[in-house]
Amino acid sequence: MSIILKGNQTVFSWFLLLGLPIPPEHQHLFYALFLAMYLTTVLGNFIIIILIHLDSHLHTPMYSLLSNLSFSDLCFSSVTMPKLLQNMQSQVPSIPYAGCLAQMYFFLLFGDLESFLLVAMAYDRYVAICFPLHYTSIMSPKLCVSLVVLSWVLTTFHAMLHTLLMARLSFCEDNVIPHFFCDMSALLKLSCSDTHVNELVIFITGGIILVIPFVLIIVSYARIVASILKAPSARGIRKAFSTCGSHLSVVSLFYGTVIGLYLCPSANNSTVKETVMGMMYTVVTPMLNPFIYSLRNRDMKGALVRVFCKKKMMV
Repeated sequence: MSIILKGNQTVFSWFLLLGLPIPPEHQHLFYALFLAMYLTTVLGNFIIIILIHLDSHLHTPMYSLLSNLSFSDLCFSSVTMPKLLQNMQSQVPSIPYAGCLAQMYFFLLFGDLESFLLVAMAYDRYVAICFPLHYTSIMSPKLCVSLVVLSWVLTTFHAMLHTLLMARLSFCEDNVIPHFFCDMSALLKLSCSDTHVNELVIFITGGIILVIPFVLIIVSYARIVASILKAPSARGIRKAFSTCGSHLSVVSLFYGTVIGLYLCPSANNSTVKETVMGMMYTVVTPMLNPFIYSLRNRDMKGALVRVFCKKKMMV
């Protein structure tokens, strides 16, 4: 393992990723499971992107946001899963210092992007259900593009800020990361530099990037439910609670684990517990989103039929 001498300190240029606490006899089983989950994530999100691109019926603000969410999920999962799968087959599960910072940057970028896109989608549903007559004027293509561009700009700056703050730290006591990717909190625990500035920035920006979007999503769905209950019908209520319930379950899974890990860390949290929580929002959520938001959707099923029928006619 290569090292760099910096003054009287030994600075590591590589990190070892401990990965998941899986017994050796179960390694191949879990490798197959994670590979299947990753391929499902890639395939599901890729199908959504292609369908929305090919079918003109889906060229609406809602499906434009869905397409961006699918792209974000695909990239978010691809930041960590290929390296995890590679390390599960490697005798030395290592990652270079520069690669670790790059992984952290893209992890934050696409994780934050998902957070903002979930807010935009919740607002879209709120306008569609509570103000159906004004939907096309409120959710104009211009507003939709503005929301996506703003999300990309904010997340790029946020990810760059944390990456630059991490790059100024030294790692000279230990180079073993008890995680399956370069997690920001795990890196801070390894640093032999003063990390108070990093921790303060995490707490302040975390409230903006995570807590505020989560509250806005909850408020949007609460207003949707309240609006439907004003003019109740058994079918409408059943459909609303089915849709809102499934959406909120995934949102809670994503935000709950992230907020618990980064904004409300507990001294009692074991490494295994933190790793499992990390798996929930990096692997499980991107895999579930296509099924929850799109593939159960009647419009998406119709688009799938139309695209395949068009291909058959061309053949």
